[in-house]
Parts: sequence; C-alpha cells; structure tokens
Amino acid sequence: MLSLLSWLTLSLVVVSGATSPWTLHERRSHIPPGWNRARKHEPSAIIPLRIALTQPNIDQIGSYLNDVSHPDSPNYGDHWTPDQVATKFAPTKETINTVRDWLLQSGVDPARVEVSPGKGWLHVNSTVGEVEGLLRAKYYVYVHDTGAEHVASESYHLPAHVTPHVDFVTPTIHFDARLAHEGGPTTSGIVTKVSAKAKGCDEEITPSCLRALYGLPNKPVSAKKNSFGIVEFTPQTHRQSDLNSFAKKYSTGLSGVSPKMVSIDGGVLQTKLTDDNYYAESSADLEYGMSLVGPKQEVTLYQVGDTHRGASFNNFLDAIDGFYCIFENGDDASHDTIYPDNVPGGYKGKQPCGTVKPTNVISTSYKYNEADLSDLYAGRQCLEYGKLGIMGITVLYPSGDDGVEGGRGLCLTPKGKQTSKGKVFNPSFPASCPFVTAVGATRIASGGSVHDPESAWDHSGGGWSNYFGMPAYQADAVKSYLKHHHPGYSGDIWNSTGKSRAYPDLSAIGYNVMIVIRDEVMTISGTSLSTPIVGAILTLVNDARINAGKRPIGFINSAIYSEKFSGAFHDVTTGTNPGCGTKGFEAVKGWDPVTGLGTPNFPRMVEAWLKLR
Repeated sequence: MLSLLSWLTLSLVVVSGATSPWTLHERRSHIPPGWNRARKHEPSAIIPLRIALTQPNIDQIGSYLNDVSHPDSPNYGDHWTPDQVATKFAPTKETINTVRDWLLQSGVDPARVEVSPGKGWLHVNSTVGEVEGLLRAKYYVYVHDTGAEHVASESYHLPAHVTPHVDFVTPTIHFDARLAHEGGPTTSGIVTKVSAKAKGCDEEITPSCLRALYGLPNKPVSAKKNSFGIVEFTPQTHRQSDLNSFAKKYSTGLSGVSPKMVSIDGGVLQTKLTDDNYYAESSADLEYGMSLVGPKQEVTLYQVGDTHRGASFNNFLDAIDGFYCIFENGDDASHDTIYPDNVPGGYKGKQPCGTVKPTNVISTSYKYNEADLSDLYAGRQCLEYGKLGIMGITVLYPSGDDGVEGGRGLCLTPKGKQTSKGKVFNPSFPASCPFVTAVGATRIASGGSVHDPESAWDHSGGGWSNYFGMPAYQADAVKSYLKHHHPGYSGDIWNSTGKSRAYPDLSAIGYNVMIVIRDEVMTISGTSLSTPIVGAILTLVNDARINAGKRPIGFINSAIYSEKFSGAFHDVTTGTNPGCGTKGFEAVKGWDPVTGLGTPNFPRMVEAWLKLR
C-alpha cells in the first residue's frame, strides 16, 4: 500500500543516507495516466520556484479543531478569528531565515527571494539550470495525450538542515490538477432525460420528496443573519432561465431569484460550451441548494476560474483565506492556475487574496482521485480545511461517483500507479481529508416511499485513505465496523490497517433527482448532488441555532460521531459500492464506508445541536 500520513503531522522526509548532508524530499513512483516524458528541459528556461514552509503548532491542529467542535468541550462554538489562526500557524523566523540563507549561500540574488504576505511560502524565479543545482534534480518536459505540455522532475533533494523547515517545493514531482474542462476532477455526469409524466419519489426525486424524507422546514427564520455558499468551477455553469423553470415546477417563490455570484479569478457564466455536461453540475447544485433553503436565504455562488485555464481548489482557498494565499504567481504552477493570466482570453485582473468572505457552509461538488496528487500537496491543502473549521466554517465534499474505484474508472497497482487494469481501491480527495465532511449518496428502493429506509446508491464512493491517518472522532465507529463487518478482502487491495481516515461521514439522496437543463427536465445522479442537499440541510440547522442566539455549527464531524447525535441519522443498511473487480463495501447497521452514519433526520439534528452552547 501507499505510505500513510498522520492526520495531525505530515511526514516530510525520507533520508537518503545516514551520513549524507542531503535528503531525498520527494520522489514520484510513476507518471500519471495520459502523460509521457518527451525531452529534457532547456537549462535557460525560467521556473517559478515555490517553497512551502513548515508551520509551527500544526501537529496540534486536530486538538484545536476538536476543542471548538466537540459537544463535550467547554469551548464548543468558540471559533477563532483569521488573525488568531494566522498567528498560531505562521512559520517562525528561524524557518524563514534558514531557507532564505540556504538560497543566498547557493548564489541566489537576495532581491529575487520573496516571502509571501502570509509568510507561508518563499518564492524565487530561477532558471532550470539553477534549480537543478539547488535541488539536485533533473527537469523534463512531459506531453499529455491532448497535446498539453508540463514541466516536472522525478525527484528532488534538500540539504539536511533545511529539510525540517520545508513542506514541499514546486514545481517538482507534481502534475496538473487544475479543475479545467479538459481534465481534473469528476462530477456526477449521470444525466437522463425523462418524460413529463408524474411519478413517485422512488423514481423521481423533487424538493418536496426531500422535505418529506428528512423532515425539513418550509422556510428559514433567520436568513439575513445566515449564509450558504456553493462553489462552481468554470466552464461548469448554469442559466437563470433554468433556475426559473425549475422554481415554477418544483419550488414556490423562487422564480426570478438568483444566487449572489462572486467571481473569483475571472469566473463567468460561460455560454460557448453548451453540452448538457457543462450545465448539469451547476444547475443541480443551485436548483436544490436554493430550493431547500427557500427564497429568503441568500445563496452565494463562488464561480471560480476563467474560460481559458480554469482553476483549482487552491485558487478558491486563496480567495477566502489570506493566510493560505500566496499572491502574484505564488501558487504551484504545475497544479494551480496562476493569475493574472496574460495569454489571449485569460483573466488579467488581480488574484483575490483573502478578500472573499467565506459563508457559514461551503458545498463543493468536485473531486480528484487521491492518487492524482502527491501526499504532501494534498496534506497541505487538507490542513487549510482544518483551519477553516477552526474558524467555524463547514466544508463539504462528495465521496465520489465510482464506488471504490477512482474517477475515470481507474484503480491502483500495488505500487500506486493508476490504471484501468488495477485491482487496488483508489480513494477520493478531498473526501479523504479528515478536516472536511464527506458526503455519500443514497436512493429510495423501487416501489418504496419516503417513509421507507433508503438504500446505498451503487456508485457512491467510500473507503479508506492511503494518505491520512484516522481522526479520533471516528475511531470507535470505524473500529466497530471492522470488528463486526470486516469486508474480508486481502490487505493488498485496500488500506486494511485500521489506522487511516475512513469516509464518507454521512449521506443523502443522490439518485434520479429531477433537474432542468436548457429548458428540459432530466434526472441526475451522483454524490455531487447529495453534497449541496446536505449543505442546505446544515444551513437550516444554522438557521435554527442563530434564531436561538447561538453560533453556527462549523466543523461537524466531531459532533455527529458523538453519542449526543446517535439518533440524528437514518441508518442505511442495504447496498454496496462496487469497483476494481469487487462488490466494494456493504452498507450495514451503524457507520459504514458506503453511506457513513446515514442520512439526516432533521428534527433530531436540530434538537441535538440546539442543546449545545
């Protein structure tokens, strides 16, 4: 299996030799699918070198998060301010000086070394030849099947005294992870046109089905004090006319109501790409997110990335979190879109850096395969979700739509390579991050009703991370599953250690859900739809707490796994999530790696959360 990272401390160093003054910092074991090494890179070419500095107190982030999110904590709900977070985790002067001095002693001009505003990164524009000397690495140009080119190394080294002060360096071993239409993460994508004939909730889910199924209120009471955000990445887009059509058919009072759009890095509602797949995700997210919270609750649409390059999760994090932001070409050019983008058609405005206000609940219906990213890159991003949780923000991601497989039908080889012929289960990210809430999908059985138990959707992603250790909040639930319902698979096809992060955390309906795309009524299925449904439900929980004079719920995992929430979910005990040549895992009594703790019982959830301070 792949190496396992602690959920609190990210492992950074592999020592190449006991007496060597250099350490191997990262090595790539394989080239990602679709890429081939073409040639050696030109020594005179410019590389925007970015060095992610280690952060003090980061090994305690789980404890800090638990302190403000566990129901038994006397500090429950005492969320931190952004300044408190920045102060606690800003790299020390020793770390900054050690790395900077190494660069200067290696011959780098001091004027070229810049510290990011949040002090989390050092960056310096260098030539390939200079960087190869600094990192003892070799840089190559790789070409994708689509014709796209990418610059990367197979490994890199750091001096032994510098290693403890560096998380990772880019561009190095990492490959493209932008959320652009030509690649990147998967969304639901399972869209079917249907007739206009009325059917039951077992065949066609509507907002009224969801309200009946989960006991949801018809309208919020403290909407002006509350907030709910949905993230979309260009070219995914929606049309207001579709929102209006959906509202007239299924949601009284929403016709003509628009989300509050916040454009990030040139995000626009594009109109050139008109295939249903470019409308399905955003339309589904907004139609249900807005319908379930009602017209009085403003829904913020974070539209991220221009039509030329798109964007990554990090581009969104830059906008809402100034500490994470690296400002002006500070992101990882191999993973993240760099703005301003001076190519024709690119966004040429200033990159947002902590200037976009985050909402109380943020729902994002996009994902990667965990193996698409290096463990250090994924780990650094995961820690930022932890910081958002400490600040009282609920972050939701889908568990995936491929069962135990990864997106694009890829499983892993024993050495971690992604391939359609692999047999090893391929986890999803960010669902595998212990600092987000991962959402699976369920369905109503054929012939059933909203009063009958739900079943797992047979594409719902779930399993165990290969990168992150098990958080304390889910230890008892997962140990119980492994003790009483062990899947029986050989340990060489899944992470069977019992020490890694398991997901999803909870679920909601995600099968045969009615939407409107380009004036046509269709059904859509996917965890990328169940995610905004859960986001809307948690927004309604926040509404009840705010109305009672209490604070938003923030990071929910520590609470929902506790005894105080034992009756807050409808247990799902039937269904599997096949993949990689197996039937996957089974939904069973209690927590399981298909549906998590189950689906929301809204009245019980509100009751439990209103009892907390």
